[in-house]
Amino acid sequence: MKDFRLKSGFSQDDVVMNSNRITKGTVSDIENGKRNLSFTTLIDLAKGLKIHPKELMDFEVDLGEG
Repeated sequence: MKDFRLKSGFSQDDVVMNSNRITKGTVSDIENGKRNLSFTTLIDLAKGLKIHPKELMDFEVDLGEG
């Protein structure tokens, strides 16, 4: 998420102001891997970043197959 924020030129405060309910502490915790996020938080973060939620979910996962 931090990469999206930095690419957008947003500070953590900008993300908070653009969202509905998240706090700067929540943004910081998520960026630092200290907190898992719920679906509603994901939606709110996407709103704060002014991106579609699917962009936050576009990543590769190693499922350890084989």
